Amino acid sequence: MSEELLLPVPSVPPGDTGVAWLRSSVVRFSNGEEHARRRALTERLLEGVQATSLDELAAALGLPGALPHIAAIAPVYQPHEPTTAAADAAVERLARNRDEETAARIGLLVQAWAATNALAEHLRTGDPAPPVPVTRRAGGVVVSLEDHPFGHGPHACPGRTLATTIAKNMAFRALHHQDVPLVLPNAWDFASAMALHAAGFGAVGTTSLGVAAAHGIPDGMGLAGEQAVALARMLADLPFPVTADLESGFGKSPRDVGELVAGLGVAGVNLEDGRPHGLATPQEQAKLIAAVKERAPGVFLNARIDTHWLGKARDETADRARRYVDAGADGIFVAGLTEPREIEELAKIAPLNVLAQQRTPKELGDLGVKRISTGSLLFRAALQHTVAAATAVRDGGLPEAFGYDEVQAMVSRGTRSDAG
Repeated sequence: MSEELLLPVPSVPPGDTGVAWLRSSVVRFSNGEEHARRRALTERLLEGVQATSLDELAAALGLPGALPHIAAIAPVYQPHEPTTAAADAAVERLARNRDEETAARIGLLVQAWAATNALAEHLRTGDPAPPVPVTRRAGGVVVSLEDHPFGHGPHACPGRTLATTIAKNMAFRALHHQDVPLVLPNAWDFASAMALHAAGFGAVGTTSLGVAAAHGIPDGMGLAGEQAVALARMLADLPFPVTADLESGFGKSPRDVGELVAGLGVAGVNLEDGRPHGLATPQEQAKLIAAVKERAPGVFLNARIDTHWLGKARDETADRARRYVDAGADGIFVAGLTEPREIEELAKIAPLNVLAQQRTPKELGDLGVKRISTGSLLFRAALQHTVAAATAVRDGGLPEAFGYDEVQAMVSRGTRSDAG
């Protein structure tokens, strides 16, 4: 850590109203014993808070509906920025009490708003620069944060973990609303996820076949829940959005699936209406989707419709899609969908996900597709390449492969979001 980061933050003058009061009352712009006291208060406010969106965080901090006011305060929150009448008025609306706890609640939400929006944009565009480029210290010292992990240092916001999670959720959602489709590769373990990210993919999914088969379990039977959840938890703190294939919830009740999704920390989930015995009813699946979205509104829920995959009730596909979107689904995924006219029609309902096929991303994008998943393709290709590589060695050859040091670098401690 840079020695300059250890310097005290610039002092702020006392204030009785508006932004001036907020600055003089929060942990961010204090030092010494005052800083320690306010930091402890802030940490208590965040204890046990689970939030998948800024709206959820605002409600958890006792400030529901506050985000429009926070958006006015955030650009002038830093002491070197001139305040505005709109920002002062916004603080006055939120500051029901003039105490440090009220200031802490507002300050936490301001910092979370600024951090998540900046980080989400960087994650969406693949910008490796830190979302907060500089920080300031006493004596007019401006410290570059280019070589520092996001959200670290003695004056780091205690809510940085929450902010990172929410930012990845925001970025992943935005990736489904671009002019070009999101090409989403599907990993089956930590190393494959990191290799894909290192190759330039900004988001990674998991594959239920890959996870199940790697553990000797049949896919689609709801038997690999423990393994799928363990992988999702392992990937959740990586510095890019991850979406997890949870099949149909592994036999859990809608409420329990909602709790699971809220606690995983991933940016998205797939939930399918296929069951080991066939298709769930649309009502049953809509109930599951609604329960998950109520509990984890910031997580992108991709509702997989298995009518084409299972070759059953294809005439219900559009109706199921609408029901699932009405229940809260953020996108729809029709595995096995290839017919252009059907693609165009379903793409009008919600961001549409299809499996990779004999069309380019541009061609699929022109049909309205917003996401292209590789599904189990990469896992199956890896299995085939493994066998081919072993056969080549047996026959006296040496196949191409990543170097030992390359793989070590991919899975190093520094790949995590919380590296420091």
